[in-house]
Amino acid sequence: MSEIPFRVGLGHDTHRLESGRRLIVGGMELESDLGAVGHSDGDVLLHAVTDALLGAAGLGDIGGWFPDTDNEWKDADSSKLLATVVAEIHQREWKVGNLDCTIFLERPKLAPHKANMESKLAKLLQIDDANVNVKAKTGENVGPIGRRESIAAEAIVLLVQESNS
Repeated sequence: MSEIPFRVGLGHDTHRLESGRRLIVGGMELESDLGAVGHSDGDVLLHAVTDALLGAAGLGDIGGWFPDTDNEWKDADSSKLLATVVAEIHQREWKVGNLDCTIFLERPKLAPHKANMESKLAKLLQIDDANVNVKAKTGENVGPIGRRESIAAEAIVLLVQESNS
């Protein structure tokens, strides 16, 4: 066990957007004419959170745990990937202290969905809703986000040793 009673992890994910695909963000399917292209369900927010957790725990990255070359993860529900990592974190006597994340998407507007995403994330992370914050930003019609070519998310997480809570 580490001598430091807490660790911080940063996660990022980006996916291309295309018509004819579902748009799943934060475990929620959103109404949209474009959806994320990915090996799993393409949920950039859950992928970024998963990567942040793995980074904080020093366990590599999401591609190492759930490679896109493995058909087991084809069209997988990203909440199951996240739950697998949360279980591993708990086995190593860590728990999530808090999560802050940002989704970058031109549209649809995410403001009406942020509270539900926070609640879903809190449940997946086994923490109180008050310890999860979701922000949303557009691309202001600039770059791949602004042109609706892509969606991205970033997450930062604090892990705390369970013996110190």
